[in-house]
Amino acid sequence: MNDTFYNAVDGVSLSLRKNEILAIVGESGCGKSTLATSIMGLFDQRTTRIQGEILYQQKNLAALTEEQLNEVRGLEISMIFQDPLSALNPLMRVGDQIEEGLIYHTDLSKEERKQRVLTLLQQVGIQDPKHVARQFPHQLSGGMRQRIMIAIAICCKPKIIIADEPTTALDVTIQAQILDLLVELQKETGAGIILITHDLGVVAEVADRVVVMYAGEIVEEAPIKELFLHPQHPYTRSLFHSIPQMNKKSDRLNVIEGIVPSLIHLPRSGCRFADRIPWIPQEAHEENPQLHEISPGHFVRCTCWKSFYFNTRKGERYV
Repeated sequence: MNDTFYNAVDGVSLSLRKNEILAIVGESGCGKSTLATSIMGLFDQRTTRIQGEILYQQKNLAALTEEQLNEVRGLEISMIFQDPLSALNPLMRVGDQIEEGLIYHTDLSKEERKQRVLTLLQQVGIQDPKHVARQFPHQLSGGMRQRIMIAIAICCKPKIIIADEPTTALDVTIQAQILDLLVELQKETGAGIILITHDLGVVAEVADRVVVMYAGEIVEEAPIKELFLHPQHPYTRSLFHSIPQMNKKSDRLNVIEGIVPSLIHLPRSGCRFADRIPWIPQEAHEENPQLHEISPGHFVRCTCWKSFYFNTRKGERYV
């Protein structure tokens, strides 16, 4: 049996404030969802290990037993999963699934729980809560299922909500409705929300602060306006540069050169983005890249951002 472990999330340190939406951005495989499941304790202990601390109200979640975590999950910290069809139980009516958290965490009577379920369904924008509560997940649309997931997440009024790609696979109109709903609920409850996404449009719409991840590390962190106006890390700038611009006529999309390294081949020293910007001199990178605060609340990893420029060859942009 191979007992070798590779750090999927490496040296990540972040904080979440009350009444704040913190967006975590990065491409697939950068460690966003691993970070979320680690916070919730939803990982296979046979294949995953956590080193470090996950602090919540003077408790280290990483050190809690499964029974102790169950007292926190759903009540104080909850999660909205990116695929509600696989997250919901196909054999249970959705009303019963929402009620489960109330049974576990509250002493409400059966009648009070049923009324709370209907109130929650109305709160997440479902027009006929009595009818929908009796339906099974497969009978609902993708947008409706995601609303059910949100109702489950907020049933006990948690202080922290982790939303992992909550608008994936939804059409643009439904995406906007779900985002508006999250913002509205956040304002009502004062909960802190960790929004995990790869969609910069979603980030611009709702986030207060942004953390950009690449290859398991935080490479940039800043308030939303600062990041969009003054992105600094080469990876962040490349992400913005790869977004199609309606005001520019071009038959080519700007792409980021190279590929994300696998966990096995991930460099554990030096700048992890260096291979994708080979025209930047090696001496521009730190041997042990650190996060540097370049302006209030704006952190950038490595010093290579000072030397970065977009490479142009034969009139074509490669980054």
